[in-house]
Amino acid sequence: MTYIEFYRNSCVKWRFGCGKNLCLLLLFFHFNHIASGHLRYSIPEEMRKGSLIGNVAQDLGLDIKRLRSGRARVVPGENTQYTELKTDKGILTVNERIDREQLCGDVTPCSFSFEVILENPMELHQITVEIMDVNDHSPTESAIVGARFSLMSAEDLDVGVNGLKAYVMTDNSYFSLKQNSNADGKKYAEMVLQKPLDRETDPYLSLKVIAVDGGTPQRSGTVNIDVTVLDVNDNAPVFNQSVYKATVLENSPADTYVTTVNASDADSGSNSIVTYYFADHSNGQGNIFMIDEKSGVILIKGSVDYEKDKKHELRIDAKDQGGLTDSSKVIIEVTDVNDNAPAINVMSFTSSVSEDSPPGTTIGIINVKDLDSGDNGHVNCRIEQNVPFTIKSNLKSYYTLVTDAVLDRESVSDYNITVIATDAGTPSLSTKKTFNIKISDVNDNAPVFPQAVYSAPIVENNSPGVSVLTLRAKDPDENQNARISYILEDTQIGASPVSEYMSVNAESGVIHAVKSFDYEQIKELVFTVKAQDGGSPPLSSNVSVKILIQDQNDNPPQVLYPVQTGGSMVAEMVPRSADVGYLVTKVVAVDVDSGQNAWLSYKLQKATDRALFEVGLQNGEIRTIRQVSDKDAVKQRLSVIVEDNGQPSRSATVIVNVAVADSFPEVLSEFTDFAHDKEYNDNLTFYLVLALAVVSFLFITCLVVIISVKIYRWRQSRILYHSSLPVIPYYPPRYSDTLGTGTLQHVYNYEVCRTTDSRKSDCKFGRAASQNVLIMDPSSTGTMQRIQSEKSILDEPDSPLEVS
Repeated sequence: MTYIEFYRNSCVKWRFGCGKNLCLLLLFFHFNHIASGHLRYSIPEEMRKGSLIGNVAQDLGLDIKRLRSGRARVVPGENTQYTELKTDKGILTVNERIDREQLCGDVTPCSFSFEVILENPMELHQITVEIMDVNDHSPTESAIVGARFSLMSAEDLDVGVNGLKAYVMTDNSYFSLKQNSNADGKKYAEMVLQKPLDRETDPYLSLKVIAVDGGTPQRSGTVNIDVTVLDVNDNAPVFNQSVYKATVLENSPADTYVTTVNASDADSGSNSIVTYYFADHSNGQGNIFMIDEKSGVILIKGSVDYEKDKKHELRIDAKDQGGLTDSSKVIIEVTDVNDNAPAINVMSFTSSVSEDSPPGTTIGIINVKDLDSGDNGHVNCRIEQNVPFTIKSNLKSYYTLVTDAVLDRESVSDYNITVIATDAGTPSLSTKKTFNIKISDVNDNAPVFPQAVYSAPIVENNSPGVSVLTLRAKDPDENQNARISYILEDTQIGASPVSEYMSVNAESGVIHAVKSFDYEQIKELVFTVKAQDGGSPPLSSNVSVKILIQDQNDNPPQVLYPVQTGGSMVAEMVPRSADVGYLVTKVVAVDVDSGQNAWLSYKLQKATDRALFEVGLQNGEIRTIRQVSDKDAVKQRLSVIVEDNGQPSRSATVIVNVAVADSFPEVLSEFTDFAHDKEYNDNLTFYLVLALAVVSFLFITCLVVIISVKIYRWRQSRILYHSSLPVIPYYPPRYSDTLGTGTLQHVYNYEVCRTTDSRKSDCKFGRAASQNVLIMDPSSTGTMQRIQSEKSILDEPDSPLEVS
């Protein structure tokens, strides 16, 4: 009858019979997501290789696919060579002949255990196989044969009926008389030993044998037989104890005393000499112990190991000189000492764990065994370092390594975990085993820019495609999760998308200028760049980028006053009575650049008389540096160069005509001739060019053109003459975009009124350059002079000049 026992939570038990020659014990636990069970099978010894032990898959409730996917295997052990797990069929078979006597000796019950492990998820099942004994050994026996002793025949001279008839022996306990006849009819007798003689009980025997005839009267003859019982080896040695018991410590050194056996022999002489020896040398006990043949003292010869044999049984024979023996048993108990350190065996181990694994995730299963017993075999496991892992005990001698906290690969990417197994012996022994666990990355970190705002300059008039700035974001993740792409966010700069101005390289983060910039049109660009990693889902962060357009000295100064016209000439009048330092006029210029590129300086390049006038280096004021003399020419032509402070510098030249006279009539002829000479020279050049180009065919056409030009100029001068407006200088476009860096000094008040169209802006200047303005028109026959005192073009220092 086979019994199956099923335990759950150690509190409920059922028992029933199943009617097969198989013993199964199933133990099932659930702890920390690790399933475990315990199967127990019973098989007879001497089964052939390949014989079925049990259906593991069926008994554990598993299918064949689970065994294959879980890579089911037998955990190596001491006796696992006896069995084989066939995962394709789910059965356990005999792999090697099992001899119960060789495996266990006379220890009962005889069994061995091993584990079967499965992965994904982890399962651990213990299997115990009990070996049943079969009658495969016969006992041995011995017998003693009785002895016969022949007697001498009696002589009777009579014959016939009167002759010898029979032999008669007196009664005794040892011998009987047997009568025999020869072939000639002569009778003789033999004494047959009925039971062994015992010298030690009856050393002497006295017997009588009577021979009688058949005559009348009957005659007899008597012979006395004295039997002296000589000592023979009829007594086997006898031990004074049938069982001897002794205790030794394992690892005891050689020649350590164990015990003494003693046997006595009732015989005498040499028959009483007893020798001792081991009865059975096949079990290898003679390699561990030795016995003194004469004294019976048993000593340790070899190594005594508690883990191999906890108890030794010795069969001791005591033999006398005649070969008679007696046997006794010596039972030697081996006392355990703590001579075995715990052994750590890895059942399953995962070398990599994701950093987002929750606490309690199983990393591995280890089996810890200590071959010692009692406290010497009681093992405690712990982790040596302070790491976010812990070790738990699920089953006896099995431990699970699990996470104990949230992992962060960016803080620690791998751990070397040292597990220490220590027994409870005195002194305790321990074993260390180190596990390397790598933390695999998950995308839990967004790219991070080291700066909140990036700023970079770029010089205007740059080449399209030039690199401006390189962005570098860092992602503490690894591999694909740390692969950063840079993306230009869709923003508007003015009415245009930012992509028309800037671009960013997705891989390197280099920002390029798409077009050439003009500082006078746009001074800065502000946009956003996104850094996005390659994780799933991707994580990103933004950074603000400011590109500052730097000014370049690409604009020359622009002269606002005096205005240079093509036909009319404006002359400044200086009276001959003017004092030293007399303000003749002021050259007003601006530069649309910024910074030092707009810092202007003034100097005279060419003057009719250098000793009479000078120009202020910073303010552009033309003043007299001495008194006017009679020798000074009436008309003065000053060439003023306006130069900025850029590298390289740019400049503009303005011609200032000055009339040195006390009255206008005095200078009319001078300026008229001057104008006519200029016009003549211009016409002569024009005529020569026309003459060379068209010869005579275009001559009439040239006359018509010349006449038309003269009439146009005359009309223009007439219109100007009749107009009540002052002289209005011409202002180039964008003249007001000076950012306060023009040449007007703070002592001169001016206002700038800007509109959406810079050509319609207004500018008011604080004071005039001179008291008098002379306007000459060379195409007219007369000279127009206009003098204004308080409301002239440039009148008093506080009077503004309005231009619109």
